[in-house]
Amino acid sequence: MYTLLTLSVALFAGLMLSRLAKLAKLPAVTAYLVAGILIGPYVIGGLSIKGLGFISHEEISSFAILSDVALGFIAFSIGNEFRLAQLKQTGKQATVIGIIQAVVATVLVDAALISLHFIIPDKLPLPAAIILGAVASATAPAATLMVVRQYKAKGPLTDILLPIVALDDAVGLILFAVSFGIAKALLVGKVDVVSIIVEPILEVILSLVLGAVMGYLFSFFERFFHSRSKRMSMSVTFVFLTVALSHLEFHVFGVHIAFSSLLVCMMLGTIFCNVCDFSEELMDRIDRWSAPLFIIFFVISGAELELAIFKDWVIVAVGLVYIIFRSLGKYFGARTSAKAVKCDENIVKYLGITLLPQAGVALGMAIKVKDAFDGTVNASVGTVVANITLFSVLVYELIGPYLTKISLLKAGEIEPEGAVSARELEKAKQQNKA
Repeated sequence: MYTLLTLSVALFAGLMLSRLAKLAKLPAVTAYLVAGILIGPYVIGGLSIKGLGFISHEEISSFAILSDVALGFIAFSIGNEFRLAQLKQTGKQATVIGIIQAVVATVLVDAALISLHFIIPDKLPLPAAIILGAVASATAPAATLMVVRQYKAKGPLTDILLPIVALDDAVGLILFAVSFGIAKALLVGKVDVVSIIVEPILEVILSLVLGAVMGYLFSFFERFFHSRSKRMSMSVTFVFLTVALSHLEFHVFGVHIAFSSLLVCMMLGTIFCNVCDFSEELMDRIDRWSAPLFIIFFVISGAELELAIFKDWVIVAVGLVYIIFRSLGKYFGARTSAKAVKCDENIVKYLGITLLPQAGVALGMAIKVKDAFDGTVNASVGTVVANITLFSVLVYELIGPYLTKISLLKAGEIEPEGAVSARELEKAKQQNKA
């Protein structure tokens, strides 16, 4: 009972806050995150009234399956942006920009934090500084997609943005694995080529292969049904199945084999939208079905934000340096590479700002580092990486969607505020019929 009550409170809080956000001209995703903070352990949840909010982070973690599924649908939707007809126009540009902006962000953050390490070596270990550089490469696809959907953004900037966000995660995984391997080598004095080079490349390749296989199977079985409801049910089934399979981990000849859930589900969507001739209509129906799931996902994400980190001034100071240099890296990396591949002027000016949101992938990287070092003499490395990532996610998730909205607005790809509600549209239809 309490689980359903908590979920209903989360949905209600997110929906009501989104109305206030509309008045303040803020993206709905920001409202969902704030709603999560309000019903999280530091505000209403702190009252310890079961069902009224998230009482503890342990309780929040019990809803992890919902977050996993929501991310699966988000990645599946982004995969829909990789239609061959569109990729012929933007594919080369998106690939160049996606790689360069991620690398530039990593290099700038590494340079800033390594320099800071020599000033406060006890507070910021060198391995942590190196790892945080790679974490900086990751962008949050969920927040970006939600803003694009809410405002029905259309245009050159939107067309190239979502493929870059998708590619960004693949590049980020490789950069993270390499940096993590270097950090471990500094701590133990031994270089592990397998973990630095082989495993990250295998993770990306195998994720794409698994997603492609599932995409072809999905397209094959989808054709056995003709009713829209059954086709949508089959779509939900395959996203669930793909998310489940992407969590498999095993060892082969001493090599750790794992998959990226985001990459697998993106590839599932990419294959499906290019193979299935009725994919566009079906994707639209899935987007509507998954809307409440996305609200819960962002409310839970807001509740997960660790507000206690503000007590440590060192974390705040290092976090601000991280945020400043990551933002510079994303902005100038995207601007320089977009200009180099002769993109539209609006893409050159505004793309970098839309790449600032950061959440799920970065947190996943931070958690992996923390788990790897927990209980060892180097536990402080994992703690520093996790806390600074949490701090940056808190800042980026609250202001990132708004900056994305402003950029798309200035680029002329979303209409100014004052959209007509569904109720008003229906009333206008009835009047026209009369």
